[in-house]
Amino acid sequence: MLMHRPLDTSRADLHVDAVAPLDESPLRMGSRTLPTRYFLAPLAGYTHLAFRRVIRKLGGLGLATTDLVQATLLLSGHPKSRELIETSPDDNPLSVQIFSGIPRDLIGAARWLEDQGYQGIDINMGCPMAKVNGSGGGARLMCDTGGACGIVESAVQAVSVPVTVKMRLGWDRENITAPALAREFEQLGVAAITIHGRTRQQGFRGEADLLGIRDVVEAVDKLPIIGNGDVRTAEDALAMRRLTGCPAVAIGRGALLDPWIFSRLHDHAQGRPMQDPSPDHQIQFLIDHFTFMSEQHAERSCQLFRKFAAWYGQKLGIPDDLEDRLRRFESLDEFLEIIDQIRARHGERQATVPTALLKVPNGPVEKW
Repeated sequence: MLMHRPLDTSRADLHVDAVAPLDESPLRMGSRTLPTRYFLAPLAGYTHLAFRRVIRKLGGLGLATTDLVQATLLLSGHPKSRELIETSPDDNPLSVQIFSGIPRDLIGAARWLEDQGYQGIDINMGCPMAKVNGSGGGARLMCDTGGACGIVESAVQAVSVPVTVKMRLGWDRENITAPALAREFEQLGVAAITIHGRTRQQGFRGEADLLGIRDVVEAVDKLPIIGNGDVRTAEDALAMRRLTGCPAVAIGRGALLDPWIFSRLHDHAQGRPMQDPSPDHQIQFLIDHFTFMSEQHAERSCQLFRKFAAWYGQKLGIPDDLEDRLRRFESLDEFLEIIDQIRARHGERQATVPTALLKVPNGPVEKW
């Protein structure tokens, strides 16, 4: 089982003042002003509308980004793609992340999204998966810096809403292109860049390279660089900002492991002790998430909700056998019965680690 290790702050080449105050003022990103500096990163299969809504309800979230959307399918009206961008009045601020190896379709999708009223476009240049890279999208774009700059320039010129980019450090250790691309993208008018501190070759293995993120921060003038990777706790987020100098952090799996991570960070920013939720609040969170999911997906909600149980069980104090039932339940009545039992037996859990972390493909990255 993959165990979390806190971000390493002991390296001689990483200098940090652990007590220096961080800038926690609202962050300007192009024409948008974001209320906090802690963002929900896109996670395939998880960061859909219901999850975004329930996380926002807890407070402290500055920006959320949709699951990765294929631009060509979005333009064609593909139901799955349209479902990924579904939103609601309380799902704001929001950016839509798109990808494509076909520049015409990427630009077309950006224009379509602006016409539909979306307020931010995020271009994915970081996905390591073969099915994305094989079509010329995702991290593959970082291998052609001229082409990447051309796509970004066209997108920025095509829409009036802020355009941001998410990318990795590079394709592999011999091709670290993120600093050079960041410098170019700043000149082309992007509003911000999110940097995942791994190469495409690493996939999700190893540890996020904080020095690599810092190199990107130092490569730009004023452009906001958003750090990403291996942030599982509020303390990790604060350490990343101090160690890299990034003004904001995007959190993915950490929000699944601890849905209150953003509210904890908001407490810290306001000078308050970081609070743990009460058992009642933990149980209400489960109910709220399932309710939001039911509003969007109706009879599919049970199936879609089940995969969250392995993430939530440890943090929410769900007894092991009841977590197992949450991974298999098939109806609203069964869900409510399980909730009643969790309420009566809260805290009886034996396992001290989450049942599952985000699954990543097995085998060499070349096989992805």
